[in-house]
Amino acid sequence: WFQEAAQKLRPSAPIKFHISSRTDTGVHALANAAHLDIQRAPGKAAFTGKQLVQGLNYHLRPEPIRILSAQRVPSTFHARFCALSRTYLYRLLLGCAHYSQIPVFERDLCWAPAGGPLDIPAMREAAKFLLGTHDFSTFRSLHSESAFQSPVRTLLQLEIQPSPGFLSHHYEHRGLEFWEVKVKGRAFLYRQVRRMVGALVAVGQGKLAPHHIQELLEAKDARAFPSYAMAPASGLFLKSVEY
Repeated sequence: WFQEAAQKLRPSAPIKFHISSRTDTGVHALANAAHLDIQRAPGKAAFTGKQLVQGLNYHLRPEPIRILSAQRVPSTFHARFCALSRTYLYRLLLGCAHYSQIPVFERDLCWAPAGGPLDIPAMREAAKFLLGTHDFSTFRSLHSESAFQSPVRTLLQLEIQPSPGFLSHHYEHRGLEFWEVKVKGRAFLYRQVRRMVGALVAVGQGKLAPHHIQELLEAKDARAFPSYAMAPASGLFLKSVEY
């Protein structure tokens, strides 16, 4: 979408576009970052940040994406490789006995795990094993690109906190609670965040004990990950990219 919108601005050369973080289908981004090299025809002044925002958003109107801001950066800047950290949020909705109880405005924007309330203290205990630098081989889904990536990653932050829903005051009387898993790191492996959240939810459900998270890490084998513990894409949001 972005590439097509940029080409409609009639640049004098093909656009080179790079995004900071690629997300799975169904994953949301509150504020992703990207850079592009764009040249105007000879004799025309370079685009200003405001012109780019307005022009790109005009051509992006039918799509569920908007440019929030744009600024000029040095030629050495790269949206992906210059990022210092990335922060993801995973939204959990507790208290739903059935899918039909998920508020209509929250569908596809959260995960409502079945099976009753979650043991949050156990999940927080389990989360401590994931903090720091580890070989996260067990917590990645293998695909053609990831086979060549180092599985060692550093998790800077992992917090599990109550979170307001978009219209949470309307849901409280129905016994619904929103919780948020906040994850921050320099970079993540393919589906690493979804696997980590899924494993923590399994701990909250009593399917795994907190120490099993450490055992999964030590296994260093994607095949050791329990198949039932993958969190769906719908609850995951890329919150921000820090430079």
